[in-house]
Amino acid sequence: MRHQFTWLAFFVAVGAAVVVFNAPGAAQQRQIRIFDSQQGIYYADANDRTIRALPVRENIYMIVGAGANITVQMGDEGVLVVDTGSGTANEKVLSLVRQLSTKPIRYIVNTSFRPDHTGGNVGFKIPAGGAVPAAGGGGGGGGRGGAGGGRGGVPIVAHENVLRVMATGPAGKPSPTPTDAWPTQTFHVSHEDLYFNGESIQVLYEPDSATDGDSMVYFRRSDVISAGDIFMTTTYPVIDVNNGGSINGVINGLNHLLDLTIPKEKQEGGTMVIPGHGRISDEADVVEYRDMVTIIRDRIRDAIKKGKTLQQIQSSGLTKDYDPRYGTSTGPWTTAMFIEAAYQSLNGLNKKP
Repeated sequence: MRHQFTWLAFFVAVGAAVVVFNAPGAAQQRQIRIFDSQQGIYYADANDRTIRALPVRENIYMIVGAGANITVQMGDEGVLVVDTGSGTANEKVLSLVRQLSTKPIRYIVNTSFRPDHTGGNVGFKIPAGGAVPAAGGGGGGGGRGGAGGGRGGVPIVAHENVLRVMATGPAGKPSPTPTDAWPTQTFHVSHEDLYFNGESIQVLYEPDSATDGDSMVYFRRSDVISAGDIFMTTTYPVIDVNNGGSINGVINGLNHLLDLTIPKEKQEGGTMVIPGHGRISDEADVVEYRDMVTIIRDRIRDAIKKGKTLQQIQSSGLTKDYDPRYGTSTGPWTTAMFIEAAYQSLNGLNKKP
């Protein structure tokens, strides 16, 4: 909570423009908004579910409200997008991108195969009515890819495991995604290098974390990292053990993220981190999240060593000090589901594809 209000104050202080679209039904919801009288801009709080673009750096924005967070990097060469959201609000998101930059989209990077990160791929790659994207890529790539950009439209960059799951379907789920949504530029090593808009960009593979296909995107000159689902501020890690995910892999990914972040001296700031879900963060936020996941991992591992069953661990309150912030008993990812995923991965029950 401390960081949430600090960041809200930061955005008001800098007076940066926030572009807003109301999500369906938003008009019927009570919305708390803070007004910056100097700039004449309303800043939405965490309870606001509108689709909007938030400034991260001069040339990087985070678009929220359309599924997973979307990162937009802009420059003379065009636009690079990290993740495309769920796809249910593509028209609004693309309209926001058009307001941020008149240049075409030249790259899409997917940090995961999950639908809330890739659902907008088709609309971003081959939009109806000649929207922002244009065929072909701009700028150079690292050249390590296993698949080329031969299917037309904007190149989609991702780890090869993202392509594998999209082509065959996640474990236990038979329906693969449309071929136009598949990555066209894949890599199988530790990272893929791009150079775009005068900036070195690294797509960093984090094996066996939330899934076996997760990556982070590091904008080196801007000092911004798009962390995907390796780091979130809204919930416990969503670990997919059926697709190679593990709690130790998440911790390894968070430690790698911390190796890359540098705080601003004696205050918040420095390297900016865009989570898969939640608010813009810095190193201190990642440290808190890493420590939380590590502490819970150690508690569960200790309970396993004492011979406790999954049901006993779920009912023993090992997460109760963190549940008010990250836990829930309802919805698609509950506290009990997180504990089960951690338990299975610590017992070696997660399934490598």
